[in-house]
Amino acid sequence: MQFKRYGIYYTPEPGALTAFGAAWLGWDLDTGTAVAHPNVMGLPLTVSDITATPRKYGLHGTIKPPFFLADGTDATGLNAALATFCAAQRQVSMKGLVLARLGGFLALKIDGDQTPLANVASACVRELDAFRAPPSEAELARRRKAGLSEVQEALLMHWGYPYVMEEFRFHITLSGRLGEHADATRVALEPHVVPHLPRPFVVSGLTLVGEDEAGMFHTIQRHTFSA
Repeated sequence: MQFKRYGIYYTPEPGALTAFGAAWLGWDLDTGTAVAHPNVMGLPLTVSDITATPRKYGLHGTIKPPFFLADGTDATGLNAALATFCAAQRQVSMKGLVLARLGGFLALKIDGDQTPLANVASACVRELDAFRAPPSEAELARRRKAGLSEVQEALLMHWGYPYVMEEFRFHITLSGRLGEHADATRVALEPHVVPHLPRPFVVSGLTLVGEDEAGMFHTIQRHTFSA
């Protein structure tokens, strides 16, 4: 399959959280197929409406945000470079994950200190940046609509994305912006997702993903931290 953009994600190992997350979002990264939504009682909106924005990305935490390949690079080289990077990393362990409201959307975030994973993410962004093409003016304009700080603007210009390095905040997105419906959605979702949240939260590898022509993301290959 041909892909137009590539990204580096944390994706959970196969299990209950991965299965529920694929159904909740309606997209399975590993199989590259749509999945029927679960029946979750008490939601203020349909699952399809709640998850419309994050669906195409699948269940993931962004490590290196999606990018177009730079001239002179290819997906084979990127995959090999990620394999080399992961071979030099040790798995990192944190307290756990929690379901939380982040602004107007819902996500799983790290409970406690994210520094061990933030360090890996920063190294990944830095060491694989030669594969990233510079963002277009349209991409820059779209990012700036969020109202970036001076630090975020500098990161955007240097790394092509404003929420990396010191601005990195790991999260696994579960909804689009919900506004007044966010709290009710969280209450309804909690009993379905909280029992599956890992404690501790261990990251033992990273996943190369690709975006197809329809805008949906697919797993290309998982790489294990093996230092």
